Amino acid sequence: MNSTSSTGPTSSTGSTGPLRIAVVGAGGIGGYFGGRLALAGHDVAFVARGAHLEALRRDGLAVKSVAGDFTVPSARATDDTAEIGEVDYVLLCVKTWQLAAVIDALPPLLGTGTAVVTLQNGVEAPAEVARAIGRDAVLPGTAKIIAHLDGPGRVRHLGGPGLLAFAEWDNRPTGRVARLQAALDAADGVTAVVSEDIWAELWAKFLFVVPPGGLGAVTDVPFGLLRTRPGTRQLLVAAMTEIRQVAQAMDVELPDDVVPTSMAFLDQQPAAGTTSLHRDLVAGLPSELEALTGAVVRIGERTGTATPVNSVLYEVLRLREEASRSTS
Repeated sequence: MNSTSSTGPTSSTGSTGPLRIAVVGAGGIGGYFGGRLALAGHDVAFVARGAHLEALRRDGLAVKSVAGDFTVPSARATDDTAEIGEVDYVLLCVKTWQLAAVIDALPPLLGTGTAVVTLQNGVEAPAEVARAIGRDAVLPGTAKIIAHLDGPGRVRHLGGPGLLAFAEWDNRPTGRVARLQAALDAADGVTAVVSEDIWAELWAKFLFVVPPGGLGAVTDVPFGLLRTRPGTRQLLVAAMTEIRQVAQAMDVELPDDVVPTSMAFLDQQPAAGTTSLHRDLVAGLPSELEALTGAVVRIGERTGTATPVNSVLYEVLRLREEASRSTS
């Protein structure tokens, strides 16, 4: 994946002044980073719907954060991207299962040089977006933050570095990447990283997130039990190792120690912690199963890479999800 070159624009649209930014999906991630950018003086428009949209229009955005609470009292919000028009950057922050519907709403936001930063979990979203709007318009990215919607118009930031990592599709340096990094770094409570290898960055996060999510949902136990019981710890290691092998089959080079490093990081997480995949599946809510464990299995099949542990987790969870839908 890394060797594919792109011949897209090398700078963002607009002047050297404030950026025009559309945040599509104003939940925890979009609300936090969009709110920080708005406070820093950029022209930020939030795309939301329902009660959340009504609250943003009426009361603005309120963020309770470990890095300092803040509000955006005059948050600009809409459910119609045509009201926003062309922007410099789109922060695409919806969950993977919402992506297909949202892609159709992107064209009014796109001008010459507009960059759409894909911040979904998993490794397939950049390609899905690129098929619709062109690879040159996409900056693959990932967010490292623990934040969630805490009610209409309210976001709670619980922890994590408040970091966005992104890059051009082929990792080349461009003006639009540098400009976005500078804007994010100048905002309080935000760190921006232009990754030297964005695909390795995405796959490393994928490797860390997917096994605890799948195994946690199957067993309905938190990190503390998964990592301390020898049998389930070994299953986590085996599932991570499968993902590393799938990444290698996709020509993505992860560090040799990526599995023990990921396990060491899991050991540092709160014992009562769980993933959003785990919580959504147990609650019978729409989940990112297909984009996470399902993607491991699909890409493994496509590349001829065995994924026995992830395959069992996927089949069990898919059956649970289908049963939940049939009774709802």
